[in-house]
Amino acid sequence: MFTGLIEGTGTLLRIDQAGADARMVIRANYPMSPIVLGESIAVDGACLTVTSFEGNVFSVDASRETLNRTTLGKKRVGQEFNLERALRLGDRLGGHIVSGHVDTIGKLTERKRDGKSWRLTFRIPKEFDPYVIEKGSIAINGISLTVNGCAEGTFHVNIIPHTARETTIDELQPGEEVNIETDLMGKYVEKMLLAWKPQGGSPKGGKAIDMAFLAKHGFS
Repeated sequence: MFTGLIEGTGTLLRIDQAGADARMVIRANYPMSPIVLGESIAVDGACLTVTSFEGNVFSVDASRETLNRTTLGKKRVGQEFNLERALRLGDRLGGHIVSGHVDTIGKLTERKRDGKSWRLTFRIPKEFDPYVIEKGSIAINGISLTVNGCAEGTFHVNIIPHTARETTIDELQPGEEVNIETDLMGKYVEKMLLAWKPQGGSPKGGKAIDMAFLAKHGFS
């Protein structure tokens, strides 16, 4: 589990293909406290396991599923990632709850100045629209950000100077792809609500969850 608050960046030193999988060797570009074998590190928002390390250099294995569902398989030697180590009990939760399980790949469609920040607009597959809400949270390449507006298949965020300096997001240009993880809570809520409405049938017990149902049970 992560917070989406990036600790620093890392540089891809080597990528070794092993069939459909890959082993990536990454150097952290900031002082990293002792790495632990088997620990989880979010690499551009994808939760990966440390398989070996020496100093600030560590290796992670990426499966076919990870390579297909994220941008990691398209990275080249010398490119940089956002890095975050797993949340520890007692740490401040300054971002939002991020699982490190990337939902989909988005594409930057527009980048423009908005005061001292940058306004970035992304396009995502429309099936993920229900999980993206105005003023909700979203993780882009592992960065916890606030959705400032959204429409069908698109949303935008503002990047303040600090985030631009400390992450790789300032390097993004229109047309580039990013890893997207939508808010975890929204997916659980949807799953629970679907239990009330079996596929192809009416809600269990004939009761739909609507405004009248919520008001009757004390929600107003």
